[in-house]
Amino acid sequence: MNRRMVFLCLVVALTLSGCGQDGNVKVRPAKKGQITVGFSQIGESSLWRAANTKSIKHSLSIENVRLIFAVAGLSREKQIADIQGFIRDKVDVIAFSPVVENGYDDVLREARQAKIPVILTDRAIRTSEPGLYVSSIGSNFTAEGSSAAVWVKGEFRTTRKTVNIVELEGTAGSAPAVQRKAGFLEGLGGDPRFRIVASRNGNFSRPEGEAAMKAVLRSRRDIDVVFAQNDDMGIGALAAIEAAGKRPGKDIKVVTIDAIHDGLIALSKGRINYIVECNPLIGPQLMRLIKDVFLGLPVPMRVDTEEMVFFPDNVNDYIHEREY
Repeated sequence: MNRRMVFLCLVVALTLSGCGQDGNVKVRPAKKGQITVGFSQIGESSLWRAANTKSIKHSLSIENVRLIFAVAGLSREKQIADIQGFIRDKVDVIAFSPVVENGYDDVLREARQAKIPVILTDRAIRTSEPGLYVSSIGSNFTAEGSSAAVWVKGEFRTTRKTVNIVELEGTAGSAPAVQRKAGFLEGLGGDPRFRIVASRNGNFSRPEGEAAMKAVLRSRRDIDVVFAQNDDMGIGALAAIEAAGKRPGKDIKVVTIDAIHDGLIALSKGRINYIVECNPLIGPQLMRLIKDVFLGLPVPMRVDTEEMVFFPDNVNDYIHEREY
């Protein structure tokens, strides 16, 4: 059976018993008319992550994919164990959103030995062997951080005094935390007027973002900008700013990343000044990748999600259609 017939077998009839592939990664044929996919999610700690999970589950379910879903609970060790479980279950494709950037080489070698292709979602990893996974889909975190910095520089372009910035960082060692920080610094371009006076870990959560900002404001009252690496930490920071007797969005400018509904609401009210989108709804793109990988068709090593930016002048055009 040639590859075109295999493709028709999958997309039109979804009767893949006996259908295989002859690409670089040889995958077992699907059983009982289904591709079996093992997916490891990092956790369910935010509205963004919940929307990401919903998109993936929905897209795979309407394509008649058998999904084995696991939640790592922000633990790399648990995630590795989940992936090893997928290998033992002899799934056809493994996809996962890495908790952190490092430490996955050994388990990915196990997947390669079992001839199971791996797709990274949302986040990237650092590896000594790039060929251990076939593709990665998600946001350009470096560009997101850079966009936030460019807005800050534009907002304070006529200011001659030093602009003091607080950075609220996400999960230590995670790709978005590392790359958004690097992009933000790159966007500032070494301009001596812009000074990051405090960097605190908020673990991508509202309570921890609030606690981190409160800790900063206890020792410093001269903050001009908060750069929060996600909306949830930024929303937490709003409460801390108000508790300190200052007005978020006015006395202290607030810039965040994600564009969840609550973040857009805060932006529309002037409490947040600028939001860079990080799109969680990758399910349809992931499903297309899974099909192509299963069939042995060429796939790009990197697929970027489409995203935009939000500010007071355009937020009301999008706020009501936001699903997460």
